[in-house]
Amino acid sequence: MNEISHQPLLFFDGVCNLCNSSVQYILKKDIQNQFKFASLQSDAAKQILLQFNKDNSDLDSIILTHNNQLYSKSTAVLKVAGILGGILSLALVFWVVPKPIRDWVYGYVAKNRYKWYGKRDICMIPTQELKSKFIG
Repeated sequence: MNEISHQPLLFFDGVCNLCNSSVQYILKKDIQNQFKFASLQSDAAKQILLQFNKDNSDLDSIILTHNNQLYSKSTAVLKVAGILGGILSLALVFWVVPKPIRDWVYGYVAKNRYKWYGKRDICMIPTQELKSKFIG
């Protein structure tokens, strides 16, 4: 297993405006500098996700790897909130919502994200100061 999988590594749709805004938000809130990021479209995502017997073709889901575990959709969102802590920990009350319901809501937003938030022509390019937070 790749050693990077022990720390939180978030895979996201690199051309999705909602996804990119979410990554920007996490970057601001990640005061302990825990997270790394990779676009699902990247070669790094392909290589790392294969270690979990998953491919990088599902662009409708964020994927989090942490401590050699893989999480997707609503579970990934809740795990990110828990890792970041602080006020975001309030989101953890949604653990009581059954996963199929959480994932249905997640899927509805994911299905409409381009229509509601738009899409970029290319993946986000991190600034020089943020480059170390991104792989691939």
